[in-house]
Amino acid sequence: MDLLDWTGLAATTSAAALLQAAGGFGFAVLATPLFLLFVDPPRAIQLVIIITTALSLVVLPGLRRAIAARLLLRLALGSLAGLPLGLFAFRYADPIVVRAVVGGTILAFAVLLGWRRHGGTGEVPRPFHARPGLEVAAGAVSGIATALVGMAGPPVLIYLLLAGAAPRTVQATLLSFFALTYAASLASHVVTVGIPARTWLSAGVLIPFAFLGGLAGRPLGDRLGADAFAILAILLLGAAGLYTLAAAAGLAVH
Repeated sequence: MDLLDWTGLAATTSAAALLQAAGGFGFAVLATPLFLLFVDPPRAIQLVIIITTALSLVVLPGLRRAIAARLLLRLALGSLAGLPLGLFAFRYADPIVVRAVVGGTILAFAVLLGWRRHGGTGEVPRPFHARPGLEVAAGAVSGIATALVGMAGPPVLIYLLLAGAAPRTVQATLLSFFALTYAASLASHVVTVGIPARTWLSAGVLIPFAFLGGLAGRPLGDRLGADAFAILAILLLGAAGLYTLAAAAGLAVH
């Protein structure tokens, strides 16, 4: 890679880390498509996994008091249960159809939440209260989505928004959930496909930029009110849905 590639990777890493620290979600949504402009897909995906794991572990201590341990446990258990189902579907389902359905569903939720907020009731709808069974179900959907399209965040974020969770609880829950999920993904990559030395070295160079973005984003996240946070979350969901649909279109073209 030349200096221009490194500059693009560093800038993307800082911006994506700031976004994730502020909202608890969004690093992979922003970083993955831009990383693909500079490195090959396998390396881009492994870089995202390594950097997200490191970033979650660094940003999380500032939110540890907001972590709902039981909620996190139920989400994690549900994710573990859903992961095999997602892997089974990944093996036998048409990847283009899967990505299109998942992307369309996420985008539809984003549009619905945005419409209810700005064109309908003026706020994010909260059709139910948080319940243990629903938390496990949300985790299971997240596990399925992780195996199918590599995005653990949207199902959990949608659930927490609909349940009316406080912004700081959403941030802490998502970051801690990512720390567990991506750490497990990192371990599986190391054990199964392996991670080349050059990818570890690239991640080592980029992680300080992620830390800088995370340190800048955490105070911003603390200042976000419920309204601003809801808007940011809806925008992130919309971006995630569009990116997944674009990935499906890319597969269809090739």
